[in-house]
Amino acid sequence: RWSSASVHGAPSDPLPTDPDWAGGSLYVDDRECEVDAPPDAVWDVITRIGGETGWHSWSFLWQVRGLLDRIVGGPGLRRGRRDTQKLILDDAVDFWRVEEVTPHSLLRLRAEMRLPGLAWLELSIRPHAEGPDGRPRSVLRQRALFHPHGLAGQAYWWAVVPFHGIVFGQMLSSMKAEAEAVAVAKAERVAASAPSSAAEPPGPAQAPGPAQAPGPAEDADSAEQDAPLVGEPDRP
Repeated sequence: RWSSASVHGAPSDPLPTDPDWAGGSLYVDDRECEVDAPPDAVWDVITRIGGETGWHSWSFLWQVRGLLDRIVGGPGLRRGRRDTQKLILDDAVDFWRVEEVTPHSLLRLRAEMRLPGLAWLELSIRPHAEGPDGRPRSVLRQRALFHPHGLAGQAYWWAVVPFHGIVFGQMLSSMKAEAEAVAVAKAERVAASAPSSAAEPPGPAQAPGPAQAPGPAEDADSAEQDAPLVGEPDRP
């Protein structure tokens, strides 16, 4: 598990890891769903988020949000990703930065876009009971967190809340579908690489049976063929 301590804001500002009794305004949009795939397949989808892969929902709205951020001096979506397959601590992911990563368990991104407050996006996985077919399953949880600064921050949160159901709802369902597709593809590759049937061991060699003794009839026929004919003159 790796985490970054470089969080912009006052030391008294709430953080995603603060308990509920710590106080302070921290708005949370919390969603989760069951996924018919093991945690490693879900993690594979999570770690490829952003950049060329996109955000699994309403690409046009994400592009608009990135453009607006650039207009006010933010990074927008132009930074992309360092690596298309892996994420490490402090990696930039569009207008987010990796603040904490626990392989196969948690990815927390901190927003670096221009906002009247602090924002995070968390994607976490936990194992779930096996399905009826015996395959492993997971629970994918998605949390969007926002700590507003003043009235502007309060107004911003309530202005974007109606869009959360559209953007984050589709994002969660799309990641679920892709993780299940990844799990199916892996299972098919494993099945294709396995031998179709086990080689049958050769049967025991059959030993030759004992030679059968000739019967009485066969002895008589043989004796008749060997005996000379009566009255036949001897040949010189």
